Amino acid sequence: MPKFLLSLVLICATTFVWAQDSQQEKLEQRKAQIQQEIRDNEKMLQSVRKKEKSAVNEYLIQANKIKLKEKLINTTAKQERLISNDMYINQVQVNKLKKELKVLKEDYAVMILKSYKSRSEQSRAMFILSSESFLQAYKRAQYLKQYTAFRKNQGLEIQSKTAQLVDFNAKLDGQRQVKKKIIAENQKEKVSLEAEKKEQQKLVNSLKKDKNKIAADIKSKQKESKAIDAKIKDLIREQIRKANEERRRKVEEERQRIIAENKKKGVETKDADLPKPPPPASSDRIELTPEGKILAADFKANRGKLPWPVEKGFISLGYGDNPHPLHPSITVHNSGVEITTEDGATARAVFEGTVSKVIALSPVNRAVFIQHGDYFTVYQNLSSVSVEQGDKVKVKQSLGKVRTSGDTGKTIIKFLILQNTSYNNPEGWLQGR
Repeated sequence: MPKFLLSLVLICATTFVWAQDSQQEKLEQRKAQIQQEIRDNEKMLQSVRKKEKSAVNEYLIQANKIKLKEKLINTTAKQERLISNDMYINQVQVNKLKKELKVLKEDYAVMILKSYKSRSEQSRAMFILSSESFLQAYKRAQYLKQYTAFRKNQGLEIQSKTAQLVDFNAKLDGQRQVKKKIIAENQKEKVSLEAEKKEQQKLVNSLKKDKNKIAADIKSKQKESKAIDAKIKDLIREQIRKANEERRRKVEEERQRIIAENKKKGVETKDADLPKPPPPASSDRIELTPEGKILAADFKANRGKLPWPVEKGFISLGYGDNPHPLHPSITVHNSGVEITTEDGATARAVFEGTVSKVIALSPVNRAVFIQHGDYFTVYQNLSSVSVEQGDKVKVKQSLGKVRTSGDTGKTIIKFLILQNTSYNNPEGWLQGR
């Protein structure tokens, strides 16, 4: 029973260590991803600083960089805790092995001493020959054989546990070095974070002087954004109305075809034999075909799993009403999400569908509409477009280039998701970063 319990404990310890290693690997991957995002943000920040166009955009990129550094510090701290836990388990194993080795060596020393005193082959023979019966002689011979085997096994066990002890000590030494490195990295990132925060505060102080100018700029852009949102809704209503009219037309053609065929055959056409006509054409809700229902269901099933509309970037303005990053009393409304990305970035489809519209919302703002059943995704602020109306697109297919503003130096894509004419929060649909 004690052997069984010991085996169970060893299995549990091994499983726990494996789980720790798996967590450590995931944290290392997450750390590498965060570090890459920090480098991407630094690249965007340098690009904006070179152009010296928009201090607000510089603040937003810097704020995201600070957030990423905080995530990196937390991830590194988790790594340190995991290594400390793993080291504790290994130290327990080392202490246990040392105790077991001490007992084994003491027992082995006693056994060797006894063996030395009775090492004569003559004394062994006499031990067997002095037996009172053949059975006793046989048992004494078996005893000597088992005693010799036990002594040999005990020696092998001492060798095995000594090797294990060497391995655990080597592993502990390696973990101490890794932990030391992680602590140094974390300290370095904390110092870097404090420097970033001080730099950001200087920028905030300089920008607060221009509050009235910023407020006027926001008011102007919000007015323009509201007009574009209204235009987008009108365009989608028009697409819904046309799609519904087309479906009604096809159903009516099918009804007339069946009536004409039955008339030739001299058969009376009953209403039950005809396709049911769809309801009157609506501009607010699309009447889906069976294929459209499947596509809409697939799109809905991928909520939270959709790829981002650009390969790199971060959300610089979220969905709904947002306080201005520098002036919380000023509210900024957004019907989608604005993603700041790098200069020359490519916009890409987040799901398969059909390009339902390509339009210039303003002289410099081109947009692509993609229909996914009764869902629509809209990609705004493109400088060029590589698809046409009616094209079938696949996931991550290129749609065009994101425009870099000549006034602000920003490279931003505005991304919208609508079900019919109702806006959805895209953040809940996109994969987490």
